[in-house]
Amino acid sequence: MSIFDKSAFKFNHQHRLFRTSAISNGQIVQFKLSDIGEGITEVTVKEWYVKEGDSVSQFDSICEVQSDKASVTITSRYDGIIRKLHYNLDEIAFVGKPLVDIETDALKDVASEEDVVETPAVSHEEHTHQEIKGHKTLATPAVRRLAMENNIKLSEVVGTGKDNRILKEDILNYLAKQTGAILPPSPKPEIIPPLPKSETAPAAPKDKGTKIPIPISKPIVFAGKDKTEAVTGFHKAMVKTMTAALKIPHFGYCDEIDLTQLVQLREELKPLAQVRGVKLSFMPFFIKAASLGLMHYPILNASVDENCQNITYKASHNIGVAMDTEQGLIVPNVKNVQVCSVFEIAFELNRLLTLGSAGQLGTNDLTGGTFTLSNIGTIGGTYAKPVILPPEVAIGALGKIQVLPRFNGNGEVFKAQIMNVSWSADHRIIDGATMARFSNLWKSYLESPASMLLDLK
Repeated sequence: MSIFDKSAFKFNHQHRLFRTSAISNGQIVQFKLSDIGEGITEVTVKEWYVKEGDSVSQFDSICEVQSDKASVTITSRYDGIIRKLHYNLDEIAFVGKPLVDIETDALKDVASEEDVVETPAVSHEEHTHQEIKGHKTLATPAVRRLAMENNIKLSEVVGTGKDNRILKEDILNYLAKQTGAILPPSPKPEIIPPLPKSETAPAAPKDKGTKIPIPISKPIVFAGKDKTEAVTGFHKAMVKTMTAALKIPHFGYCDEIDLTQLVQLREELKPLAQVRGVKLSFMPFFIKAASLGLMHYPILNASVDENCQNITYKASHNIGVAMDTEQGLIVPNVKNVQVCSVFEIAFELNRLLTLGSAGQLGTNDLTGGTFTLSNIGTIGGTYAKPVILPPEVAIGALGKIQVLPRFNGNGEVFKAQIMNVSWSADHRIIDGATMARFSNLWKSYLESPASMLLDLK
């Protein structure tokens, strides 16, 4: 690794290594997928940023691959020409097999084998950029690929995003201006209109016999076909996790929470958070209250081995948040919540949501969780039956917030902000009373947010 210019790497993420080997003529380099850790033996090729015949420079993005844990961008080690892509989109690339061949003159003074560094997908402020004629053009890999497929030079496109970043809409607008083309409408099933009254079935003779119904329209023609595809990426990880969860005896517990005071507090704090550039939702309060409760009931922040012989109590509160994305269900986690403020939790949640929506969460964001909350209420519903994510032992599902009538201590009806919560716990090591007491404590923090100040450290 001493031959690299380490300053070229802008990221603090853990680097992955790709092994390359040279053919005897010293001109062709084969990237081979090396062991990338976490027990991963295969990845799915999600994006190619180059095609055969393209010229590449060092650290140019070549492709994006996705394991069952995270998406990763592969970059070039050499200046050269792409001679062969070993995989098509959505095909499985295996550890130890060639990924791409590059013709290069860089091997003259280099040993027959070198390590090529592969960096994880970039974060929200670290989008891939491209140097064109001395001008830094900012664009995401997907936008660059769209430009490449349409033979568009990014230097000729005016970006409308932050810092003049080129967006997908900029490429489409440029293409429309150049060619006048528009995207074709998606195919629609053929609809046969009903016949006009004048062409309907002839009137049956007025007799006392039984009338036989006559069809008045032709059958609808449908040309759709079934489609079969392999289970890959995050869906494959979900299959593995949920299959393991079937072995856990789940104990369920539900309750309702009056969030009236918390709703008022959040409205007061939202402007302050916006000044700091953070969107403040209810979730940071839910997460912090859960962490305070775990201090009193550490068994809920534990894990148990496969044979259920040993319990490990986790020191860190790495609380996961279930997210629904285009790639499927993912559960990144906020690290060390026990030492974070509500504002710090909100800031980290904003980061995870941004990366999750772009499919750019790293392995570190998706692993190491100790307790999980699923905010299914943002979509709808009140109660749920959440499934534990092994090796964790508890999970909570939060319903939507509703305005409902309730009685106060004087028997008077008032308008209350009500949310339902559903807990699931591993009944092999957690009894119902423990889950109920934890839920009551968590509920008390949220119904009286000022009480959290007594336990904050």
